[in-house]
Amino acid sequence: MGVCKQGEIIRRPSATDINWPVVLDVNFKGKSVISSLDSQKVSIKKTGMYNLFFVACDPKLKDMVMSGKTVWKNPDGYLPGRMAPLKKFYVFMALAYVCLSIVWFFQYVRFRDDVLQLQHCITAVIALGLFEMILWYFEYVNFNNTGMRPIVLTTWVVTVGTIRKTISRLLILSVSMGYGVVRPTLGGLTSKVLLLGITYFLASELLNITEYVGTINDVSGRARLLLVLPDAFLDAFLILWIFTSLSRTLEQLQAKRSSVKLDIYRKFSNALAVTVISSVAWIGYEVYFKATDPFNERWQSAWVITAFWDVIAFALLCVICYLWAPSQSSQR
Repeated sequence: MGVCKQGEIIRRPSATDINWPVVLDVNFKGKSVISSLDSQKVSIKKTGMYNLFFVACDPKLKDMVMSGKTVWKNPDGYLPGRMAPLKKFYVFMALAYVCLSIVWFFQYVRFRDDVLQLQHCITAVIALGLFEMILWYFEYVNFNNTGMRPIVLTTWVVTVGTIRKTISRLLILSVSMGYGVVRPTLGGLTSKVLLLGITYFLASELLNITEYVGTINDVSGRARLLLVLPDAFLDAFLILWIFTSLSRTLEQLQAKRSSVKLDIYRKFSNALAVTVISSVAWIGYEVYFKATDPFNERWQSAWVITAFWDVIAFALLCVICYLWAPSQSSQR
């Protein structure tokens, strides 16, 4: 069309800054396969989303294969802008778990002779939650300081988080079945609950390892989309089983006229319903957010997507702690 010459890039200036985009020419001399850009500096003066493109304009280079890495650093460290707020968020979440731990531990020690097996499980979930938040914080600090995500450290964080998620879901399922309140054991359902737990752990672990371990890119790959499906299916199955069990437990308590237990389970079912509705609504928002922001232009608020799930899990744990707190009447 006559608007450019072969080997040149068509550069359309930005509407907000005529100096952008910046085009840097790379030349390879002779048989050299290495070229340096050290002599060309690009000054970044404004906060925003910046993209780096490698473009080969010479037809002779159509089969060229590039390898290497780019290093990005913000004024306060290597953390990408969309991840940086999570470092502070995990500090606040760790403090929240510490406060919950202190209150729970005080009640736990005070009524240690009346503690139920169910309350041991709640203690384990609180401890895992606190440990996970601390590990996430140190993982982000390390990433921010070095620009690297060590595979061993990130795998540890992901695994602890997956164990916490799995035990939390099994705890909610067991409570819904009346374990520790209506029935002393799960009986023949124990093996099925454990099998579901192991399956959920494996699916969630694979998903989280793919998403976090060694990953620094802002855009998730296709592998994550494939691994999301089994995780989402198991979550849906768990929710269905939980509400079915909860309905049966409420019917049993009504038939036995156990007013105190019935009141606890009604409050629990209401909290669970609010959690599920909120989660479904948030999933819809998350899909909309990602579909309408393919280039991460709303990167400053992207951290909220991840943070929501930790907040809602903590809120539901607080409700469970309140309803099943150790007391002198726990055994009764």
